[in-house]
Amino acid sequence: MLILTRKAGQSIAIGDGSITVCVMEIKGRQVRLGIEAPPDTPIHRQEIFQKIVESNKESVAAAAQDLDMLSDLLGLEDAK
Repeated sequence: MLILTRKAGQSIAIGDGSITVCVMEIKGRQVRLGIEAPPDTPIHRQEIFQKIVESNKESVAAAAQDLDMLSDLLGLEDAK
């Protein structure tokens, strides 16, 4: 992990520079960040990203169960 010190108004560039993170404001224990990235680059808060990952895992599990039930109904050996 790279750890940097930045002041309000300063930024960092990531990769080829197409992603920049700027410290917009510091108030007490909160830091306000601005992120510039290409439109096709998803940006999420960590807690939201974790929920997305969990939801995707649940969807895959449900799809596998549905496939098993369908193969049973159709009398197929193993659809996996």
